[in-house]
Amino acid sequence: MTTHHPGTKDGTIRKPLKIALKGTELLRSEIYNKGSAFSEREREEFGLRGRLPFTFLQSLKAQNQVLFYNLLTRHLEEMADAIANYSHLFRRPEGLYLSPPNVDKMQIDFLDACQDRELDLGSGGIGISSAKAVIYSLVAGIDPAKTLAVVLDVGTNNPDLRKDELYMGWNHDRVRGEEYNSFVDKFANLVVKHQSQCLLHFEDFGVSNAQALLDRYKSKQAVFNDDIQGTGAVTLATLTSALQVTQSKLSDQRIIQFGAGSAGLGISRQIRDAMHLVEGTDLKEAAAKFWLVDQHGLIKRGLGDKIRPDIEDDFVRKEADWGVDDETHLLDVVKRVKPTVLIGTSTATGAFSQDVIREMAKHVERPIIFPLSNPTRLAECTPADALKWTDGKALVSTGSPFPPVDLGNGKEYTVAECNNALVYPGIGLGAIVSRATRVTDKMIIRAAQALAKMGPASADKPEASLLPDFAGKFSCHQLSKDSQKVAVTIALEVMDQAIQDGVAVLEDKALLSNTDARRRYVESKLWRPEYREYEYDPEGCR
Repeated sequence: MTTHHPGTKDGTIRKPLKIALKGTELLRSEIYNKGSAFSEREREEFGLRGRLPFTFLQSLKAQNQVLFYNLLTRHLEEMADAIANYSHLFRRPEGLYLSPPNVDKMQIDFLDACQDRELDLGSGGIGISSAKAVIYSLVAGIDPAKTLAVVLDVGTNNPDLRKDELYMGWNHDRVRGEEYNSFVDKFANLVVKHQSQCLLHFEDFGVSNAQALLDRYKSKQAVFNDDIQGTGAVTLATLTSALQVTQSKLSDQRIIQFGAGSAGLGISRQIRDAMHLVEGTDLKEAAAKFWLVDQHGLIKRGLGDKIRPDIEDDFVRKEADWGVDDETHLLDVVKRVKPTVLIGTSTATGAFSQDVIREMAKHVERPIIFPLSNPTRLAECTPADALKWTDGKALVSTGSPFPPVDLGNGKEYTVAECNNALVYPGIGLGAIVSRATRVTDKMIIRAAQALAKMGPASADKPEASLLPDFAGKFSCHQLSKDSQKVAVTIALEVMDQAIQDGVAVLEDKALLSNTDARRRYVESKLWRPEYREYEYDPEGCR
């Protein structure tokens, strides 16, 4: 089969791409290899006759990115499983591995990985960041040639990994303290120095490090932490959508956050900041709308050193409000607070018990219940139970996919999956196309608002999904199409906010004031898994 696409969808003829590679070099290029899709003319001009391999599918992504992404677009559901046991599946180097023993060579290694490349996106294990980069390309249209997956390998305390002869990471106790900070600082400063226009997407940093690192770098570079900001943004979007059903304001809510790790704190901070920036609520007053509960019970001053150091004082309840001997576990807090919103990031299976949810439902017409722990087996409750125990009145979103719930009146409740993948591609795309020097709080909130507006639920249709559903009911081709539409819509809002915040760096001044021009600009920047015709040029792309 020989196929190529010299034109665009609107009929415009695209000029051939000048390529300086020939023969084996071209076939080894994951960016320019077309495999069996080279035309007869190209096979002749580039010396591919007799060389063209027909067994490249085993290493498809490593050899042919266009075909790899095109295949994903058509068969996403079958191929969307997370990468597991990466060391046992290793075939060839992918991305950039950095570890303390080679810290003196970090700049050389970084520059070698970035040679002749202007990065749009860098993300920091390889399996996770590579998968994130794939989503950025598939959903947000980011050119894979402009992404670099990075792992900052500071060792591991996992005994199973340390004993595994096939473990490919640095087999050393995990580095902490000043040595850790110095190592991460060196990498971040290399990005600022050599790829200042790049969006640095990082995640899976330890609970005690994630917020500190975000605070340290966000004023120097366009930095985005998915565990904190992505989780916070998509939860804010889901809550905003639920409030469109209840027709109430953020600042009217009483929110119990069950689980106060990096995700739970990220969610609380994001909602608090939205109350402040969108509704004008004082930050202290906004924080007072939250009751954080962890394994020790309500987080209050009497817990002393059991309170995590990264929890802001405004979130810690005063002893004057809670006696020393008062019970402060989840049910006790629900009885006293009478929350309108209950969010779970605890991984405590079944923690939202019948007693907890029925108690909540006594005091609010439409309880907003988000059991966000994943995978499914760790959810604080199931949507079916939440709806059963509230007589079908709950507004529910989960952190894992759940089937619709039969409400028994000829209607089904569509359960929204509160998944970061709904929002971070659009935030990333918006930051990249605006060449934002920073990712501001208002840009994150604007993204959440844009996503909420796309949710089909309303006061007249409360059983509809709180978020746009492009992950379950469509064909794989439609999934890619609809997900990109969501990402572009969010990106345009993020771009607009970047301009308003004064962090966008755009050479074309027409983009600063013309919304239609921005849309055309963004759509022109989207990378698609389609082949372009080549012409040989020694000075062309390599």
